[in-house]
Amino acid sequence: MPICARSCSRGCEQPLYTAETKFNSGCGWPAFYDFIPGSVDRHEDNSFGMRRVEITCSNCGGHLGHVFEGEGFPTPTDQRHCVNSLSIKYKEQ
Repeated sequence: MPICARSCSRGCEQPLYTAETKFNSGCGWPAFYDFIPGSVDRHEDNSFGMRRVEITCSNCGGHLGHVFEGEGFPTPTDQRHCVNSLSIKYKEQ
């Protein structure tokens, strides 16, 4: 995992996640259990015959990935923000 102080949207560089909330979910995609308040919007996504929750940058609307809940990860929120690595970049704080 890259060492980062925060992850930012590639579209506008808004800070989205802190390094403290990044964890290894075993799926190969960057995973975070929480976001910086106000930085991420949620939208119902019923594409491909599935019911999911899409996450986007609250500033530029860029697609980040999807959020999954109740998977049993030992995190404070029991959420997994499964983020497309091309939609974020890691920056030092």
